[in-house]
Amino acid sequence: MRYLRKREKTLNREIQKRWIQIFWVLVLLGLWQGTYWFGGISPLLLPGPAQVLETLWDSLMRGDLAYQIGYSLTIIIAGILAAVLLGIFMALASQHSMMLEGLVKVLSVMGHPLPALALLPLIIIWFGTGDLSILVIIVHSALWPILINLRAGFEEVPPIYLDVGKNLELSALSIAMEIKMKFALPYLLSGIRIAFARSWRALIGAEMVFGAIGLKGGIGWFIFKQRTFMNTPGLFAVILVVILLGFLVETLLFNWIEKKTIGKWNPKKG
Repeated sequence: MRYLRKREKTLNREIQKRWIQIFWVLVLLGLWQGTYWFGGISPLLLPGPAQVLETLWDSLMRGDLAYQIGYSLTIIIAGILAAVLLGIFMALASQHSMMLEGLVKVLSVMGHPLPALALLPLIIIWFGTGDLSILVIIVHSALWPILINLRAGFEEVPPIYLDVGKNLELSALSIAMEIKMKFALPYLLSGIRIAFARSWRALIGAEMVFGAIGLKGGIGWFIFKQRTFMNTPGLFAVILVVILLGFLVETLLFNWIEKKTIGKWNPKKG
């Protein structure tokens, strides 16, 4: 009974949080609509919500925007998956020896503050202007927050857990995967959250700099075309798409992963 009451209380609290978020979304929409009606601002500079939604619907029905959303999500997911695998490998390697730890730390210090767009001219020279270039940019943007957060998680593993693993005669690989990785999972998810946001910025920025990638390009190319033709409702529409995608990924995907993994594996959450 105590467990059920606690679970019900937690569920009610989550519902309250959702209603508060919906409330503020409605407030922001109301401010936007009020500014459009009474702000004296030209619709060319600030279109109303209805006009933006109409433009968004028309773009989706034509098919181009839907394709560009799918393309952008596909290449971002591929880049983040590659960054996760590379980040896990580098984080585990840094636990193997002081020399490798020093190398990984130096690479993190060098790569983390370096904007992906600063590497764009060099990446174009090396890889051309195709999908591979965008993928490299996304991997660069996503790798460092994943790696840094994962290493921080490894450093927080209580020594007693490692001692238990050694007493059970687990191999170094088993200790790394069964103890360190599971304990550091919240840190890894935090890194992936940051990586997702950085990947969006890198993809959109890269496409706005050197144009469409793939058959019709991605979200960045859509923004570039709307800017070229001064289609302000189109610009607001694609900004709304990016916001909605980010919201859905955060509230649905990441929360679902947390419930299925951290609650079972992480000792702090279990």
